[in-house]
Formats: sequence, structure tokens, C-alpha cells
Amino acid sequence: MKSYTAYMTLVCLLICVFSWGSVFPLAKRVLEEMSGESLVFWRFTIAAVTLAIYIVFTRQAWPKLSLAQYTVIALVGVVGVGGLNLALFNGLQHTSAANGALIMALSPLVTSIVNALLQREWLSRQQMFSLVGGLAGVLLVITNGSVQQLLHFSFNQGDVMITAGMLAWSGYTICSQRVGHWLPVLPFTLLSMVAASVSMSVIGLGRGEFHPWQELMGLSTIAFSSVLYIGLFATVLGYLFWINGVKEFGPAKASLFFNLVPVFAALTALAMGQAVTEIQLVGMVIVILALMLPMLVNLRAARGLVVKRC
Repeated sequence: MKSYTAYMTLVCLLICVFSWGSVFPLAKRVLEEMSGESLVFWRFTIAAVTLAIYIVFTRQAWPKLSLAQYTVIALVGVVGVGGLNLALFNGLQHTSAANGALIMALSPLVTSIVNALLQREWLSRQQMFSLVGGLAGVLLVITNGSVQQLLHFSFNQGDVMITAGMLAWSGYTICSQRVGHWLPVLPFTLLSMVAASVSMSVIGLGRGEFHPWQELMGLSTIAFSSVLYIGLFATVLGYLFWINGVKEFGPAKASLFFNLVPVFAALTALAMGQAVTEIQLVGMVIVILALMLPMLVNLRAARGLVVKRC
């Protein structure tokens, strides 16, 4: 039963990172017709309404929470969910997609190191190899094997914003495991979405250039469909599967799957007509092998134990 649960969690995490990877090329097109604030607002508004309707129709009991607990969830949602998306979508308007992807690729490494420091347990050799191997594969996918692109990497305003978003996401991943001890996945996800949506409204209204409804109505059919996809599939399912994966595997192991986001982004771009080179394909294979290494080692150890018992 335990192995079945782990298998299903693994499948859900793969669906999650696929949905997030596909967001990059789709969001890039939507941002040609809509502001970053409006996209973030509609992404989490659509997700929050969908989750609320599901909870009502399934008659799920709402947990009793204190004001302090609601405050903690709101802060985690505003910083980890709203902060990441606001920094990412606005940062991409000031920097290249390659720079943004390079910075976000550091998230698994940062998350694992911070979690190890908090737990006072350093990473195992397998985890370190998976992190380094996965990062190397991601770099190949993003840079297309160009050393010059790495050597000429320089920070600008957009890079700083995306770095802040990456740190916010690492914090959200770690906090979600701790919150998961006293709050189920579904209400935590809903409250996070509501916090992100409300915070985006406040920020947008403060700037005086926030017109989400007018922008939504002015979208083309393709862009409108992309917003629905981002709000429903990439957000509702994505975040539910991610929080559940963090709860089952822990932040360090779950964050390894984040390395697959650029891989699925490249494959989605390929499906949309963009070319993918042989070097990028090699990078994808490296990411997958690095991700599978700990599982293969554990499987081999389990088989060895069975043989000894026999």
C-alpha cells in the first residue's frame, strides 16, 4: 500500500512539473496581450473559485483554525505563491527567457540546502549527485550547450526580480511541509490561492494600471484558452499535486522534480513549432537520469536485501 502511494505521488509530481513547464511558452504569448499582474490575478482567481466550488459540492469539512494560523497561511501564500508569479512574469519582461530559466533552475539546490540546514542533516551523496547532475542537464537544455551564454551571463533588473521569486518559491516549498502537519492539502491550497489573488489586486490597484477584466475580455481566443489552462490545469492540479508531493517525499526530494520544468517547457515549445536541438535532448536525458538515480539505488539495495534473506 505504501509503495502504491509513493508511485501515485510520483506520477502526480510528474503531471505537476509538466503543467508548470508548459506555462512558460504559453504565458509568454499571453503576456503579449495582458499585463503580468492581470495574468497572476486571473490565474489564482480561477483556481480559487474552482477549488471553493469543489469543496462546497463535495461537502468537505473546513478545519478549525486560529487567527494566528490564518495569518501564517496568508503570509506563505502572498510571498510564496503571489511573490513568485509576480516576480517571474514581470521579470521576464526585463530579461531573457534563458536568464530567467537559469535562475529558476537553482531552486532545487537552494531548497535542498536550506532544508538541510533547518533539519541539521547534510545531503547524502546521492542527493548531491542528483542536484548537480540535474542542474547540469538543465543548463544544457537552457543554453543549448553554449559556454559563451554562461560566460556572458550578467544580472539586470529582471534577473534580480526572478531571483527574489526563486527564493520565495524555495521558502514556500519548505513551509508547505510544516503547514501540512496541521492543515490538509486542499484548504491550504485554496487559502494560498486566495491570498495570492487578493495581494495581486492590492498591488495592481496601488499602481493604478490594473484592469484585469478589460484585459481578459480583450484577449484572443488562443490567449483566453491559455489563461483558462494556466488557471485550471497548471494551478489547481499543479499546486495540489506539488503540496501533496512535498508532504509525502519532503522538500528536498520533491524539489528535484523541479529540474524537469525546463525540460517540459522545451518539449512544449517543440510541440508549438519551435526547434529542439540534439544538445538539449541530451540535457533532458541527463536531468531524467539524475532524478531517477536515488530511486534506482534504493531499488537495487532493496533487491540485495531480499537476496540475502533468501
